[in-house]
Amino acid sequence: MSLLVVGSIALDTVKTPVEEHADLLGGSASYAALGASFFTPVNLVGVVGDDFPESEFDFWKSHRIDTTGVQRVNGKTFRWSGEYAWDLNTRETRSVALNVFETFSPELPANYRATLFVLLANIAPKLQLHVLDQMERPRFVVADTMDLWIETARADLDALLRRVDLLILNDSEAREMTKETSLIRAGRKIRGYGPRYVAIKKGEHGAL
Repeated sequence: MSLLVVGSIALDTVKTPVEEHADLLGGSASYAALGASFFTPVNLVGVVGDDFPESEFDFWKSHRIDTTGVQRVNGKTFRWSGEYAWDLNTRETRSVALNVFETFSPELPANYRATLFVLLANIAPKLQLHVLDQMERPRFVVADTMDLWIETARADLDALLRRVDLLILNDSEAREMTKETSLIRAGRKIRGYGPRYVAIKKGEHGAL
């Protein structure tokens, strides 16, 4: 039994108060796939540029991550640069370059379409919907979202919520989506939008 993971793949430059490193493997799909690989085989879908190291594909494969669905196209890989404060919870984005990710349209290989469990990592809701349109009959669908999509793509997001089992977002996003101050009320309200379950992240304090 495998898991389908769809989302961003990036090369990150990260600075902390102690060190700074460039060209680190990043992106929502990369981390989700790696974490899940400790429990089940993963089918990964994303896009990278011709500057993306082949060694990262070898790394994924060593963790039971199938990369058939990762498109390599001409251009540069999505890049993010940020700086973290001492608490490692506060960060400042220094630069973002979408590059090949800007025109990404996830296309599922034929052998991915019958996957029963799906994780739609944080990408535009219309792309998450496009993935679901290609699936046969998934048993459980998880979607992650963020404030950008709540503010700019609410209609697509609302359509997505009616097709997922679990929605993941953070506390400020839950309040923004529902206009509720209480996270308990916010979670219940979001369940009314469609998902059976809601996970509200609270940073260093865990999740609800």
